[in-house]
Amino acid sequence: MEVGAVISLEGPSTSQFWFVVKKGVEVKKHQYVQLQTKEGLLVGRIEELEKANKYFSNPETVSEFENYGRNLNEQFPVDRWEYLIAKVRPLGVFVDGEEKRVTIPPSPSTKVYLAENDVLKRVFGFDDNGLSVGIVEHHNLEAKLNITRLFKKHLAILGISGSGKSHLSNVLIEELLSREDSPAVIVIDPHGEYTVFSQDERFSHKTKVWNKDNISFATYKISSNSFAELIPEMSAAQRRDLAKIIDKLREKKKVYDLNDLIKEVENYDIKQNVKDALVSWLEDLNSSGLFSNVDKPSLQELARVSGLSVIDLSSFVHLKEKQIVVTRIARSLFEARRAKMIPPFIIVIEEAHQFAPEREEVSMAISRGVIEQIAREGRKFFASLVLISQRPIKLSTTALSQCNTHIILRITNPYDLQHIEESSEGITSEISKAISGLKVGEAFIVGEAVNFPVLIKVRRRSVKASKDVTLEEEIKDFKEKKQEYIDFFFS
Repeated sequence: MEVGAVISLEGPSTSQFWFVVKKGVEVKKHQYVQLQTKEGLLVGRIEELEKANKYFSNPETVSEFENYGRNLNEQFPVDRWEYLIAKVRPLGVFVDGEEKRVTIPPSPSTKVYLAENDVLKRVFGFDDNGLSVGIVEHHNLEAKLNITRLFKKHLAILGISGSGKSHLSNVLIEELLSREDSPAVIVIDPHGEYTVFSQDERFSHKTKVWNKDNISFATYKISSNSFAELIPEMSAAQRRDLAKIIDKLREKKKVYDLNDLIKEVENYDIKQNVKDALVSWLEDLNSSGLFSNVDKPSLQELARVSGLSVIDLSSFVHLKEKQIVVTRIARSLFEARRAKMIPPFIIVIEEAHQFAPEREEVSMAISRGVIEQIAREGRKFFASLVLISQRPIKLSTTALSQCNTHIILRITNPYDLQHIEESSEGITSEISKAISGLKVGEAFIVGEAVNFPVLIKVRRRSVKASKDVTLEEEIKDFKEKKQEYIDFFFS
């Protein structure tokens, strides 16, 4: 459909041009247009729209009429001289399916058309067999992302609370579980939001939920280096002493728990201050209740082709315990994948800034090291990360910079916006400004998964979300349970 013609307003140039919109045609900001140039088919995005009218261009004239009670609309054919100007940023020129840089600006008077969906598919690099995440705004074009391009080089989903981050990740998981041969998906779920997959008739047989009641780590499989990862205060000398103690204990027992290791430390001939420190640290780990003589879940249970494992951390109170769980599970998965003992996997980390914070002391961020290592090295082994955060500036720069695709929902904090603009290739100042005005469920996809940044409306999810409880319902529930408590204990 023809929408206008190029005009010579401050250009046109190879980086931007303007066209006047044809009467009776409606165009919108962030729509895509195409036009034929000497180089080929040029495709661009409408960055801004401006209305103009020559009768209202002179403030003195308008003021004079208004002051004397006259109406310009009655005196002159004002509506005939109103026009709409669109500012366009060229994305590239396409010749025989190949994309090239724009090196020659379009000529004034060149007809501009609304971009065709088949053209946009090629422009963005959508895959007919890809994951369907939503619709390209204003074009009714399904956004289907190639699974390898999206996940191999890691993904970050960023947005303020309530912008639709978890909804989007649920959509991605639905798409993955709907396939016969997709990577294993492991979700670090701080609030128990993903357990709904275990209640859905389509996905319940593919979903396993693990929580405080059924998570444990086999002590006898943990090396001194792994203990040092959980106890960052441990010195190199103390780690060497612990390694000797573990070797001696393994000579006595093939299987042992943390209590056995603590006793062995107490009986071992080392300096008292070293012994006291090791016992104190190991008892602190033991108090978490996470260590036994068996791994639950096993690696084979965790990582299943086309399967979902939800690590429900909602019943854990202390952040350190949550970080221990994330550290051990992520480390075990990564080492097993490097040895090709398990299938390729995607580990989704909600509230990622809690587990890989940027500025926290090492002792307060024990899971950061393994997350950053997977971010740096995981792509070689098809061990993928999806980092979800509402505070990008608080998330490890090392981890975030390795996420080559960003899906950005609404963000209003100026420091977060600046951080994203600096870390995401392809974000223009216009897109950065638009991010703060996005509605719930709208998102920009930027980076490896698409050839150019694209604005989408995330599709509806099929798995029902857990019901949001109102404040009134919560108060009523509290009063009922309080009365039950009183009746039970005091009647």
